[in-house]
Amino acid sequence: MYISFTHPIYLLFLFVIPILIFFHFFGLKNIRGKSLKFANFNAIARVKGIDLYSKNIYLLIFNILFVILLVFALAGLTLYKEVEASSFSFVIAVDNSGSMSADDVSPDRISFAKQTAKDFVNSLPYESNIAVVSFSGESQIEQGLTKNKQEVNYAIDNIELSEIGGTDIYEVISNSADILNNEKAKAIILFSDGQINIGSVNEAINAANFNEILVHTFGIGTAEGGEANYGLSKLDEDSLKSLAYNTDGKYFNINNNRNIKDPFNEIVKPTRRLGSINLTFYLIIAVIILFIIKQFLLSINKIIW
Repeated sequence: MYISFTHPIYLLFLFVIPILIFFHFFGLKNIRGKSLKFANFNAIARVKGIDLYSKNIYLLIFNILFVILLVFALAGLTLYKEVEASSFSFVIAVDNSGSMSADDVSPDRISFAKQTAKDFVNSLPYESNIAVVSFSGESQIEQGLTKNKQEVNYAIDNIELSEIGGTDIYEVISNSADILNNEKAKAIILFSDGQINIGSVNEAINAANFNEILVHTFGIGTAEGGEANYGLSKLDEDSLKSLAYNTDGKYFNINNNRNIKDPFNEIVKPTRRLGSINLTFYLIIAVIILFIIKQFLLSINKIIW
């Protein structure tokens, strides 16, 4: 574990601290000198229990801490430590074509797919890289790669049924390849009912293998089917199985009753990697709290200027 600064040039402001100390004691000496001209300051201090130097040292300490925290915040203090993360970077691909309106899973396929996708995201270790795409007749990037699970879940929640007809798996692979271009280990987690009617599965498989991407597919729906907004729609497992097996991925058929934790555990391969935590926000909060405490102590005369 170690720390670094994203903007180390701001650390030069720490040279303000010696100047602050000098002016503090210089000013204190002048105040004490003026006081002795008009009164027996030492005698008053003994009676009242006042120690001008010791009281004001607390004010100096507060001011030094204030400067240090503020400078560290400006410099972008960052903590690096080993954390558990997935060895893969993931693209979450959610089918939002018209067939996903079918009601053979509760409350409907797209809602079930979105919830399952969020469950998968929440099961991932900290520091995992995740992106989100939706797809129907065309593919849409909903969220670029991020480690922020809240942003990923928000993007998934905002996916709605598309008005564009068809389901194009090849474009999903192509967009995902662009997103994962600089990642070492790449995987797509695809949630769909498998009704591919634009392009071919073989083209998608070739694109995934060329870009060294594993595709894990989750079949959303049932063989009996359900009523979509255009009529009966059934789950097509063959295309989803072919896509998964031919890219070294896994296929899972899920429904309302299946425990989805087991499939997630099969996909996620935890590893140890160096993670970063930017402490700027926490330092700013500390500065604000420190300022409030100082003002409170001054208001009750615990510190004498």
